[in-house]
Amino acid sequence: MLIYCHPLSDCAVHNHRCTPRSGGSTAAVPRDRRATTPKTGAFPLSEPVPAPHFFSSFDGTQLAWREIGEGRPVVLIHGYFSNAAVNWLKYGHAQKVADAGFRVIMPDLRGHGDSAKPHDAAHYPPDVLMQDGLALIAQLGLSDYDLGGYSLGARTTVRMLANGGAAPRKVVISGMGLTGLVDTAGRGEYFRKVLNSLGSFERGTPEFMTEAFLKTTNGDAKALLRVLDTFVDTPEAAIAEIAQPTLVLSGAEDHDNGSAEALSELMPNAIYREVPGNHMSAVTRPELGRTIADFLAA
Repeated sequence: MLIYCHPLSDCAVHNHRCTPRSGGSTAAVPRDRRATTPKTGAFPLSEPVPAPHFFSSFDGTQLAWREIGEGRPVVLIHGYFSNAAVNWLKYGHAQKVADAGFRVIMPDLRGHGDSAKPHDAAHYPPDVLMQDGLALIAQLGLSDYDLGGYSLGARTTVRMLANGGAAPRKVVISGMGLTGLVDTAGRGEYFRKVLNSLGSFERGTPEFMTEAFLKTTNGDAKALLRVLDTFVDTPEAAIAEIAQPTLVLSGAEDHDNGSAEALSELMPNAIYREVPGNHMSAVTRPELGRTIADFLAA
């Protein structure tokens, strides 16, 4: 079921069904373009944010997405602790891609943003984020599209390609290196440490900065801990079989998930590009959005 409304509107409360677009796809109903305030905490957003749309994923969990632009669909998935508004809209990346002629579709991952944040472990089986991504593509009736993500969104993209059978035209993997795909435990344990010890970190430490970001996005620590249980390693051999033209994009000082350049060398049709910054700051740079837009439009 697909709902085009704010979560507190009568439509959402009463579970009304919306009219599908002609041809069977559910995404061309006149879209609700009212600006809304996403759950981004202390982050000010420079542009009005489109109201979220909602759908029920494969297991009935209600998930949100936002979209801007018209043209070829591209699905962009945000990183851990973040959401669509902060990752893609706040710094203008989505607008740059939309201006290049794309319909930019940005889901909030399960446990993040305006999507449901259940605490029951049953809602977080391995690879559930991959399943949610495939469910969104099926719900929107996308067959000719591009796909990408930042950090956890990049890992989810790779899982959708390597294990889920997604078939986009082009792929964007940003904020992710080879180690972060083939061995998810290390990065997962770092976040588990942060979430289990909130309020205990010395100012200026990486853990303190990670917790500060969690606070700005109003993250639900219990739900986010469950998300860590969904991580699945992707073997190098499976990554090497990703044949789509792929942009591997990283901050020049981002080593949080291993080498992005090594990741690009593993895939037969990948190119590697850098933008200034580390894992947290690269996503704020205008070069990130421009590089993605240029790659997709080429």
